[in-house]
Amino acid sequence: MKLVVQVKLLPTPEQAAALAATLALCNTAANEVSAVAFAHGVFARQKLQKLVYTDLKARGLSAQPALHVIRKVADAYTALHAQIEAGLLGGEHSRQRRKATSKPITVRADAAQPFDDRCLSWQMDARTISIWTARGRVRDIAFTGEPGQLKFLADHRKGETDLVHRDGMFFLIATCEIEQVLRVEPADWIGVDRGIVNLATTSDGDNHQGKGLARYRRRQARLRAQLQAKKAAGSRSAARRLARRAQREARHAANENHKISKSIVTDARRTGRGIALEELSGIRDRVRLRRHQRATHSSWPFHQLGTFIQYKAQRAGVPFLEVDPAYTSQRCPVPWCGHTERADRPDRNTFCCRRCGFAGPADVIAAMNIRKRACVVWAFVSMPVPTPKGGQGRCDPGTTPSRDRERNKA
Repeated sequence: MKLVVQVKLLPTPEQAAALAATLALCNTAANEVSAVAFAHGVFARQKLQKLVYTDLKARGLSAQPALHVIRKVADAYTALHAQIEAGLLGGEHSRQRRKATSKPITVRADAAQPFDDRCLSWQMDARTISIWTARGRVRDIAFTGEPGQLKFLADHRKGETDLVHRDGMFFLIATCEIEQVLRVEPADWIGVDRGIVNLATTSDGDNHQGKGLARYRRRQARLRAQLQAKKAAGSRSAARRLARRAQREARHAANENHKISKSIVTDARRTGRGIALEELSGIRDRVRLRRHQRATHSSWPFHQLGTFIQYKAQRAGVPFLEVDPAYTSQRCPVPWCGHTERADRPDRNTFCCRRCGFAGPADVIAAMNIRKRACVVWAFVSMPVPTPKGGQGRCDPGTTPSRDRERNKA
């Protein structure tokens, strides 16, 4: 499993100037390579390398940085063509698609640049790096980070590292690779329901929300509306402040999601249980929201929270599943009842079964139903099946009851 660790560089003014010049040179060269690729219609990395490698070397790029520039451009065009094939840019004559394909791809002057171990070396004990720059090899650039992250970096770093310039500071984002812990049979499951009011509610009844967070989100919405009004009036400073505030809100949301996911995974690992979430792909297109909920629903990264829970669970060896979200908040969790009706939700926060009278917080009820579905899915995943030789085997971990039904229909 691959993860990334970010560390902050602490360069001297001379070292910072060399790093800035390096990003500027590499990204200027990338724009030139992109123009050549667009003009010749050549987007494959090896063919593009034959066209531009000599020119990149003449510009002062060493061999490895030149190859990284070429690969960065080739990957950008590969991503663009994948978006076109997937229909994400509209039809053949759509305005968005014409705009994307009518000119070469360009990158910012301070866009990230990848480095491999030939161009960048780490001295973990001294907490310094040595890196190739446009002004030659620069050594003894100090870096810092959270102690746990630094230890993880020292033990598991493998692969490329990106040099990033953001908010006047330089960062290194390093790739780490760890062996995934073998999956064990869970004693039970923790169902997790993600929502607008309560960001995450578990089947144990734990609500991961808070009045402080709700106040923060309301205040940010008011400030954002004020800045957007000033931006519409032509204020350039309001546009800059709006961009900085968006970054600040994203960092705050990521921090909250990290804390929530860490708490859930820690609880599951301590009790020997697995974690089950709703499969929420396409949720923005499926749900109908009240007007005052739309901004909240669109502004919080619910998918990020699920991703954090998933990778932390895999890293800790905790089983993880995603289950069908249909009617989880309308179905009675009582085993002998199971009544499902929209009227079981008299309001947003309350569940009350119209058949058996079972009642409780709606988010907790949804989490309980997610837990029950995880038990069923895991039973199918772990079900022994005959092997071609007549022995007993295990189901494919990707197999679920829904996929079995689709296969039977086919």
